[in-house]
Amino acid sequence: MAHGVLRKLGAPRVIASAIMLALAAHAAAPVAAQFQSEGYQFLEAVKEAEGDKATEMLSKPGTQIVNTRDVTSGDTGLHIAVARSDLLWVRFLLQRGGDPNIRNKKGATPLQMATALGFTEGVAALIKGGASIDIADQTGETPLITAVHARNVALVRLMLEKGADPDRTDNSGRSARDYMALQAGNDILRQVFADADAKRAAAGTKKDYGPSF
Repeated sequence: MAHGVLRKLGAPRVIASAIMLALAAHAAAPVAAQFQSEGYQFLEAVKEAEGDKATEMLSKPGTQIVNTRDVTSGDTGLHIAVARSDLLWVRFLLQRGGDPNIRNKKGATPLQMATALGFTEGVAALIKGGASIDIADQTGETPLITAVHARNVALVRLMLEKGADPDRTDNSGRSARDYMALQAGNDILRQVFADADAKRAAAGTKKDYGPSF
């Protein structure tokens, strides 16, 4: 009907068609917006670092959107925050119930991503937030092994202090300790492992002699 009105008004066919397409697109826009799920909108808020919007959405009673996964990548808000090394958002999402052990479609948890990026503060926050420190990827590689491969002393020291197992092996049968030993001339990492071993040994020999005041 609208197309006929435009023709009666003398609009050329091409112009009339263009106007009709524009009107159709305008009408469809609100409909498309309605089909964007709350989870999608939340992930967009995380991507755009829209703190007020994300806080408002997470404040709704009973909401579970904090662990929404992107339909394409499988990323949660934590994955997105880690990817941009955003410590503030990592802490915020963890405080709001973000699960640090969810894997995306590549099989990576936020902790594994943070380790690969060398995001030390993020790793510390994720471990504090309940991330499984010895979680392995498809090759059996743990975050500690990843840190050793990268010769990231700060990350290796942090993970050992937080209880990472230096002797857990990957699918090839090698552990983080084995890979460290294969690195020629890496005396700093050797010392980090030695210090961690000494602390564990000392903790294992402590005895309870009764209450102390």
